Amino acid sequence: MSRGSLSNDELRERIAAGRLVEGVEHASDDYLKALERTLIVSADTELISAPSYLGAAASAPNTSSYMSIVSIIQDEVGHAHIAYRMLRDLGVDVDELVYGRQPHEFKHPYAFDVPLENWSEMIVANAFYDRAGFVLLSDVFEHTTFAPWKRALVKVDREETFHLRHGERWIAKLAHDDDAKRDIQRAMDWMFILTLEWFGLPDELKRHKDQVGYGLKGKTNDELRQTWMSAVVPFCDKHGFEVPAHYDEDAGEFVIDCAFPMGFDPEAKEWDHARGAISWDDVMVRWRGRGPSNERFVRQLQRGVDQLSRAA
Repeated sequence: MSRGSLSNDELRERIAAGRLVEGVEHASDDYLKALERTLIVSADTELISAPSYLGAAASAPNTSSYMSIVSIIQDEVGHAHIAYRMLRDLGVDVDELVYGRQPHEFKHPYAFDVPLENWSEMIVANAFYDRAGFVLLSDVFEHTTFAPWKRALVKVDREETFHLRHGERWIAKLAHDDDAKRDIQRAMDWMFILTLEWFGLPDELKRHKDQVGYGLKGKTNDELRQTWMSAVVPFCDKHGFEVPAHYDEDAGEFVIDCAFPMGFDPEAKEWDHARGAISWDDVMVRWRGRGPSNERFVRQLQRGVDQLSRAA
């Protein structure tokens, strides 16, 4: 059933004239499909961070630190609500989306299916994962043609900045403690490469190129990966941590210093350096199989509605 009021040509004329899309009356069917696909990934990512961060918050060194993570979780749930609300306004059944899907059907990055189990992993998640979220959403804010999302991201971007700064401040502080520094380096060893995957397939393999074509975002996956490394690699270097990437003066870009993509053991949280590079098809198999905490985290989010449904 057709929902958009415009043809693709009419929509492109509107976008070329610098006019934004406010709703289905200004969009084509193809635009709405691309927008909904993008919003679902964003909403699922924000939502699944809540159970992931809550588990790690238990290892906070003091009450104040615990409350900082709880505050971050509240922000993330709020960000998820914003994206799901826009989906509802577009006619999507959000109740089914949140409470009706199976855990493996959620669209968040694979990294959030690997549990955070101590304070070092929590603050590296803030510095790496929230930095990735900031990079992605800042690009959307700057380039999106969907006006409701552009307006909403003013608030979201400011809060994501607080989240990543929280991680960076803690890492800078603990970099002077030998034991803490070893723990943080251990976390970075598996989380750095996992965050590189966060930005998706390389540009030559990406299937949904309509996100850039319709102005839903401005940069490609590879360009966003570069933007993330341009902040994270110098930060890690400054504080004496090793990550497998460096800036190549001749190439004018950051270069990954290990096989990528690579096989990963999510239970041991170890990369298979001995095996070397694998194909992106192999990575897609791992992503589709989801990680060790996928079922637990999603069921945790759906538990209240399930209990009410059984009690009715």
